[in-house]
Amino acid sequence: MFLTQFLGAFNDNVFKNALVIFITYRVINSIGMNSQMLVTIAAGIFILPFFLFSATAGQLADRYEKSRLIIIIKLAEIILMLLASISFYIKNVPMLLLVLFLLGVQATFFGPLKYSILPNLLNKGELLAGNGLIEAATFIAILLGTILGGVLILYPFGQYFVSFVICLISILGFLSSLYIPRTSTKNLDLVINYNFFIETIRLIQYSKTRPYIFLCIIGISWFWFMGAIYLAEFAVFAKDILHADQYVVTLFIAIFSVGIAIGSLFCNKLLNGVVDPKYVLLALFGISIFSVDLYFSSHQVSMISFTNLMNPGYFLSSFNGCRIAIDLLMIATCGGFYTVPLYALLQQKSEESHRARVIASNNIINSMFMVFASIITTIILMMHFTVLDIFLLVGILNLFFAVYIRKLSSFFL
Repeated sequence: MFLTQFLGAFNDNVFKNALVIFITYRVINSIGMNSQMLVTIAAGIFILPFFLFSATAGQLADRYEKSRLIIIIKLAEIILMLLASISFYIKNVPMLLLVLFLLGVQATFFGPLKYSILPNLLNKGELLAGNGLIEAATFIAILLGTILGGVLILYPFGQYFVSFVICLISILGFLSSLYIPRTSTKNLDLVINYNFFIETIRLIQYSKTRPYIFLCIIGISWFWFMGAIYLAEFAVFAKDILHADQYVVTLFIAIFSVGIAIGSLFCNKLLNGVVDPKYVLLALFGISIFSVDLYFSSHQVSMISFTNLMNPGYFLSSFNGCRIAIDLLMIATCGGFYTVPLYALLQQKSEESHRARVIASNNIINSMFMVFASIITTIILMMHFTVLDIFLLVGILNLFFAVYIRKLSSFFL
C-alpha cells in the first residue's frame, strides 16, 4: 500500500510538472494562448474531479472490497499514461489536458480507498505511524516527481523521456497493488446514488452530525488551505520579494516537503503510537510563530538591492536567508505534526460502514478550502498587498482557527 501510494503520487507530479513546462516553453506559441492562463486552467482541471466524483468514489469504496478497487484504478493509470505518451508525441495540448482531468478522476477514486483501508491493514497502535508514513511519502513524492518532470522535459526530445518514466512507474504501481492484502470490509447492500450533487450534500451533512469528525475534516482542510497559499506563492515570493532565481523556488519546495515529512514521522514518536489530538494546538501555534518570523526576516531581505537574482548558495550564505529557510522548514514540520493525528482520528472515529464516504467528504471540503485559498489570495493581491502580507495574515488567522479547533480535545478526553 505504501509503495502503491508513493508511486502514484510520484507519477502524478512527474506528469503534471512536465505538462506545465511543456506547455510554457515548447508549444504555447503554436496554440496562441497566454501560458499563465493555460497553466491556471490546468490546475483547475485537475482539482475539478474532486468536486464531481468524490461522493461516488466514497460510496464505491464502502460498497466493494478495497484492494480489488485499487488494482482496477492502478490498471487505469497504465492506460492513462499510454494516452499521455501518445499526446506528448503528437504535441496535442487538448488531449494532454484531457489526460490531466482523467488523472484527477483517478486520484479522486483512489483517495477514499487510500485512507479508509489503513485501519483494515494496521493494528490500532500502528495507525498513527501508518498515516505519518503515508503523509511523509506523499510530500516526498510530490517533491521528487516535480523535480524529475521538470528536468526530463527540458532535454531535447524530453517528452519521450517523460513518457517512458510515467509508463514505467504506472506499471510498477500496478504490480505493487497486486500485493495489497484483501480486506473483509464491504457493504453490498449499499445502494449507490450517482447524483453527485445530492450525494455530496448528504455526505457533508452526515459528517456535520458527528461534531468530532467534522472538526477533524475542517482541521485537515485548514492545513490544505495554508499549504495551497504557501506553495502557490513560492515563485512570486522568491522572485519579487527576495530577488532570488528559480532554483531558490525549487529549494523552498524541497524544504517544505522535507519539513512535512519530518513532522509527520516525528508525530508518531512523540505520541508513542497513541492517536491523540493533544499537540494539535501546539503545532498551530508553531505555524503562527514561524509565519510571523518569516514576514520579518523576509522583509529585511526585500529592502536589500541586488543587481542579479540570488542563487541558492548565495541565498543561504546570509543570516536572513538561513533564517527564512528555517522558518519554512519549521512551518512545514509543524504542519506535518498537526495533520497526521487528524487523519488518524478521522479513520479511527468513523464508523467502518461509512469510513470511505467520510474520507470522500473530507476530500470535497479540502478542495473547497484550496479553491477558496486561491480566490482569497487573488483578491488580496489585487488590493495591492504583497505576498509577505498574505503570509503574515495566514499566521494571524491561524491563531483564530486554533481557538475554533481547541474543542477537538474535549471529544477525546
